[in-house]
Amino acid sequence: MATVNALDLEEKVRALYRLVAQEPHGSYHFEMGRDLAGRLGYPADLLDRVPAGAVESFAGVGYFLDLAALGEGEYVIDLGSGSGTDSFCAAQQVAASGRVVGVDFTPAQLDKARRLAEAGGFEQVEFREGRIESLPAEDAGFDCAISNGVINLSADKERVFAEAARVLRPGGRLALADIVTEQPLTEAIVCDAGLWASCIGGAAHETTYRQAIENAGLRVKELRGNAYEFLSGQARRASARYGVKSISLLAVKPDR
Repeated sequence: MATVNALDLEEKVRALYRLVAQEPHGSYHFEMGRDLAGRLGYPADLLDRVPAGAVESFAGVGYFLDLAALGEGEYVIDLGSGSGTDSFCAAQQVAASGRVVGVDFTPAQLDKARRLAEAGGFEQVEFREGRIESLPAEDAGFDCAISNGVINLSADKERVFAEAARVLRPGGRLALADIVTEQPLTEAIVCDAGLWASCIGGAAHETTYRQAIENAGLRVKELRGNAYEFLSGQARRASARYGVKSISLLAVKPDR
C-alpha cells in the first residue's frame, strides 16, 4: 500500500499545531482544553498546578499518568510535548529533584511551552526541538517516556519506538495515549496528509501498533480503551467505519 508524502505531512502537522498553540479556541477535528483533559481522567488538582496557557492548548487523546506511576526524582522524556500540559503534569510528580525533557518540532509549540515554563518557575523542565524519530537525548537517560496523541502522526512508528527504547534505562517505562484502528485504513485515507495531521490517517491497526512496540524490545504490560471522540463529521465517519479509537498503554524495557 502507498503511504503519505512525508514532506507534505510534516508541513501540515506544523501548520495545524501552530494553530493549536496560537489559536486554542479555534475549530478543529478534535476537542481541546481543560474540559477535555478532565473527561479523559486528568485530576483537577493536578491541572490546577499546570499553567493555564498549556492546558488551553491541550489536544491529548487519553490519560496515562496513572500507568506511568512517576516518582520523585525520576527523569522523564515527553515525545511530542506540544504546549507542555503532560510535561508540566510530570514535573509536579517528579518534583524538583526530577527532570522532564519535552521534545517537539513545531516552533510555535516550543515557544509557548518555554515561555510558560519560565513564567511558572518550572526549572526542572526543558523543551528541546527535535523529532520523535530521532530524539535529541542520550542513551539510557530516562526512567519513563510519555506521549499523548502524537505517535500516530509519525510515518515511521517502528523508529519512534526504537528511539523510546534507546533513551530508556533498563526497567524504564513507556506510558502513552494514542489513536489506533480496529480495521485497516484504505489507501486513500493513508495517503491523505490532512487526515494524518488530524490524527486519523496515520492511525495504525491496534495489533500492528502493539507489535511495533514489542519489536523495539519493550513489553506491553497494560492496554485500555479511552472515552474519546472526534468532532468533525469526516473524522467521526472514519472512526465509525474503521474503528478509529483512543488507547492508553504501559510498556516496560526489560531490566537486564
